Amino acid sequence: MLVAMMSLTMANAENENNNATAEAAKAFDMTVNMRKLAVALGLTIDQMDAVQDIHQQFCNEMMLAAQATGDEREKLLEAAVKKDVRYMHYVLDQKQYKKYLLLLNTTLSNRGLR
Repeated sequence: MLVAMMSLTMANAENENNNATAEAAKAFDMTVNMRKLAVALGLTIDQMDAVQDIHQQFCNEMMLAAQATGDEREKLLEAAVKKDVRYMHYVLDQKQYKKYLLLLNTTLSNRGLR
């Protein structure tokens, strides 16, 4: 009886951990419709290619952050955002950059990451 209860408790704990991991992965998934982003920012063809590459790298780094825990997660999140913003600043003009920052900050806030 004790073994059965321990197994049930361990299974419940594992399910809770899996659910928490899935929720974190969902919050950290920064995949966007690039066509819509291009229209929203008014990107040129050259900018679109660069933005797509930068954004893919950002998505990969955010998923790494999602897999981390505690302080490490926070550090990886901040590093990914800083790198993304720095690279986007090189590619976008001032008006596009301001709009991108607004979109990024809104997204991060809505997902509880800021």
